[in-house]
Amino acid sequence: MSAKTKIIVLRMKEIIYTAIFIGLAILLIALFLIMFRRDKTAALPEPSTAAASYIPGVYSASIALGNEQVNVEVTVDADHINSITLRSLSDSVTAMYPLVEPAMQDLTEQILRNQSLDAVTCQSEQKYTSAILLKAIRSALDKAAVPAPASVF
Repeated sequence: MSAKTKIIVLRMKEIIYTAIFIGLAILLIALFLIMFRRDKTAALPEPSTAAASYIPGVYSASIALGNEQVNVEVTVDADHINSITLRSLSDSVTAMYPLVEPAMQDLTEQILRNQSLDAVTCQSEQKYTSAILLKAIRSALDKAAVPAPASVF
């Protein structure tokens, strides 16, 4: 067997460039792994006791009473309904629909006490007015509700 010795000449410049490129490749792979890994703590849903019910703010829904528009404004913080008010209630609307204000006061009192629309009761003479107001309040609270988390396959 003949063993011929082969001599390879490497220049120091080539060794340094190769080492730098290998180092950059390792850094790039590590960066991709850090950026695109799944964060298991973020994927878990929050406990329902700590989750907020509403996005804080003032939300409104409008009601058409005759030719007039009346806005029902609901003010909420993260987990409470703070106030419910009627806006743009003109004197003509008050005169034409006298049950609107008393029905709203009654509903507001019940909703703020219970923090829910489920246990609201209506007086028989304000049944239809209360139903219209409850629909507007529910619409405003639906706007304020925190969206459900998207399900993952």
